Amino acid sequence: MAVTEPLSWIERRAVGKYVLIYTGRPDAGGDPGAVTASWQRWFEGLGEAVVDVGNPFVSCTTVAMDGAVSEGGELGLTGYSIVQADSLEAAADMAKGCPGRVNAQIEVYETVPFG
Repeated sequence: MAVTEPLSWIERRAVGKYVLIYTGRPDAGGDPGAVTASWQRWFEGLGEAVVDVGNPFVSCTTVAMDGAVSEGGELGLTGYSIVQADSLEAAADMAKGCPGRVNAQIEVYETVPFG
């Protein structure tokens, strides 16, 4: 009987999860109902690729490396969504259709399964 090596995390994962991080105000401008509707259409268009539609961030506290706590943050992050895709490029292509790009930049991060 042959001994098989355990699969690496890359081999175990068929589809990756990607976090879309918004900077700026992706919900700014226009009629709130129309803005919400455009986001809903985008998420519906992505279908099963949407893992978590996410939420906007409203406040922030920063904990420094020395444990000091201060109000606010330096990164200017304003929200997130999580999608699944075959590659970072595919996730970035999904982000191109985001209605929030009118007022915000989107950073796309690949996640690595833990454990």
